[in-house]
Amino acid sequence: MATLCRPSVSVPENVITMEETLELARTRHADHPQLPLALRLIENTGVRTRHIVQPIEETLKHPGFEERNKLYEAEAKARVPAVIQRALDDAELLTSDIDVIVYVSCTGFMMPSLTAWLINEMDFASTTRQLPIAQLGCAAGGAAINRAHDFCTAYPEANALIVACEFCSLCYQPTDLGVGSLLSNGLFGDGIAAAVVRGQGGTGVRLQRNGSYLIPKTEDWIAYDVRATGFHFLLDKRVPTTMEPLAPALQDLAGTHGWDASALDFYVIHAGGPRILDDLSKFLKVEPRAFRFSRSTLTEYGNIASAVVLDALRRLFDEGGAENGARGLLAGFGPGITAEMTVGSWVRRD
Repeated sequence: MATLCRPSVSVPENVITMEETLELARTRHADHPQLPLALRLIENTGVRTRHIVQPIEETLKHPGFEERNKLYEAEAKARVPAVIQRALDDAELLTSDIDVIVYVSCTGFMMPSLTAWLINEMDFASTTRQLPIAQLGCAAGGAAINRAHDFCTAYPEANALIVACEFCSLCYQPTDLGVGSLLSNGLFGDGIAAAVVRGQGGTGVRLQRNGSYLIPKTEDWIAYDVRATGFHFLLDKRVPTTMEPLAPALQDLAGTHGWDASALDFYVIHAGGPRILDDLSKFLKVEPRAFRFSRSTLTEYGNIASAVVLDALRRLFDEGGAENGARGLLAGFGPGITAEMTVGSWVRRD
């Protein structure tokens, strides 16, 4: 069975703290009629620090969508290869061992995808399949795991590489003054993650069953309004309530596998915000500590979109992993509203 190995994660060197974010909001939007509400919402995220690809002075400028997208491409090419190499080393594989690259990102656009550049730059085989996913937002981290799992199920001796590259700070729009936009300015951070799914061997999560679920008629709750100035993030105030309908979908997936989603050994969950984790704890009847890896990602890095799930898993590895055979759940949530879910058990290969 396919095994999701230890992820490699990297965040940029420029740091902005919660205190700095709040002060920026106060000074830049002093006359905003809903400023107190926005400040309270930002504080309630629990995000203490975020990492961004440019110093904050540059981030707050808007040189135009063209320049921002050029920066996205340049930063991705400068930063992604080292993250991939660490993931390959942890999985004890070479680029020549990889059969498919699943690349997920919603904060910049390239055609051909970065996958084509990576194949040439890092000497992957010319026969390596490419699967770029650009429009699943934060759910794409879970989708990448699931598509890699599907591929390795179809080709049991194959290996898949997952890459998530998110520079959310490049989507900052200084003219967007809705409360949802102001909240997003204090929530999202930048990060890159990569992980290998080995068809045979490896230590990590043995992927056993995956699924997707879309909450009907919620496609406009998380969205991009694409304009000449780039991607304008739209966030409906009802998004934090989505765990109530999604918790049963997680239960159903685990139940189909003969497991109880409320009684698993580890949980690796996309932390879009603290309410997501609080509600999931409530509706799954799971102790809040079960989501400590996801909450740590949110606190230290903010919401790094599709990379959150991989970083939370990396933190589980850092804690020493789980016992052999321990059962777990991985899930990412994003536009749609979509959930991408996986159940698997921990396997150690000594």
